[in-house]
Amino acid sequence: MRGSSTREYCATVVAMALRVENPYDHSLVAEIEGDDDARMMAKLARAHAAFQTWRRVPLADRMAQVKRALDRFRDQRDPIATEITRQMGKPIGESRVELDTMLDRAEVSIELAESALAAEPLPERPGFVRRIEHEPLGVVLCIAAWNYPLLVPINVVVPALLAGNAVLLKHSPLTPLTGRRFSHAFAGLEVAELLQDLVVDHAQIARLVVDPRIAHVAFTGSVAGGRAVYSTVASARIIDVGLELGGKDPAYVAADADLDSAASRVVEGACYNAGQSCCAIERVYVHEAVYDEFLDRARTVLSAYVLGDPVHENTTMGPLARAANLAVLADQVSDAKASGARLLLGGDGDGRFFRPTLLGDVPPRAAVMREESFGPIVPVARVAGDDEAIARMDETRYGLTASVWTRDRERAERIAGELEVGTVYQNRCDYLDPQQPWTGARDSGKGSTLSRHGFWHLTRRKSIHLRT
Repeated sequence: MRGSSTREYCATVVAMALRVENPYDHSLVAEIEGDDDARMMAKLARAHAAFQTWRRVPLADRMAQVKRALDRFRDQRDPIATEITRQMGKPIGESRVELDTMLDRAEVSIELAESALAAEPLPERPGFVRRIEHEPLGVVLCIAAWNYPLLVPINVVVPALLAGNAVLLKHSPLTPLTGRRFSHAFAGLEVAELLQDLVVDHAQIARLVVDPRIAHVAFTGSVAGGRAVYSTVASARIIDVGLELGGKDPAYVAADADLDSAASRVVEGACYNAGQSCCAIERVYVHEAVYDEFLDRARTVLSAYVLGDPVHENTTMGPLARAANLAVLADQVSDAKASGARLLLGGDGDGRFFRPTLLGDVPPRAAVMREESFGPIVPVARVAGDDEAIARMDETRYGLTASVWTRDRERAERIAGELEVGTVYQNRCDYLDPQQPWTGARDSGKGSTLSRHGFWHLTRRKSIHLRT
């Protein structure tokens, strides 16, 4: 929900037809018929009916059926990866990695399901039976983003289904074919139409989320989009909304860091998927003792990126998925230079590409240090030590992840305790561990996905208290 102009998306809705264009060469990838209101509400009705049956299917059977659905993704690995690349411009190698990562995450959810969803017995009390059960909610509406078209929905879809819910998946207009892939993969489940994809616009979503048959909304996207969904739901409903929103994630390179590793991994964390990630590194603070050396190494790493047709195996950075973001990135670079920063590499675009960019001596007031970039920019600032780094890292309205690059475990633990973020890394970044909850602070969102905690916002606690 980052806007609605036809120039902003490479897919536009015209007379209920969604045209999906390749961001690299603007060729037509697909034309998909949209769902009018009647079709949308019919899908909701079928999902609600499917839930009434699915919730009673034993967990072991639900797990087995979800595994079979995942096998359909596995069997179509190369066509699905190519489809993602053609829809949003991700290099083909990264698309394959995304599919493999999706399957890994789903398998972890399946492994965790039995313990996460098991009834919790309470200490025995004569004459009573007491326990806590985790009940499914009903129909879960998953509103998924385009930047990781498989990973974003899988964080919701698999635990929701395992918990006994039905799912409506509204994918981005940039990547609707991925939504169709989910529908096709789960079409063979014992209960028909338990997962259905929607091709609808923002106004239709606003009408859908206030329907009493929607039991939970999971949204991934911009802060503005999250606020819009949250406020629309709250205007009519008392249900929970999971929000995975933006980030302005900082990295701190301490004086004792392994600079080869730090420069390589920080740059990758900033530029993977052309920087189009909510948990990409978007601010870098480097100890003054190693500042110049870090900049030299980062420049070398950035210079090695190969921009080109994303279906080619040697391409390491593809075009931006959204044309409008080219102007955002260019404006941030111009603002940084006007504020006193040094442009060391890149700084401009060519067609739908934005060149990997390195900025040095970036002041805190520059927009590139405050507002989300969502592109391949590495802005770097000098700090005198840990305390200044902590203060600068926390100067943000976001709070998704932060990384500390140091050989000192004690330093990493101390800094982790000070930062108000969902995840703190030492010597790594831009990674989701499916055993740990993915969550954010401040404007980065609310609720958790992944881990055993990812099941809990998709279920309702029920207390069983029986006098025998």
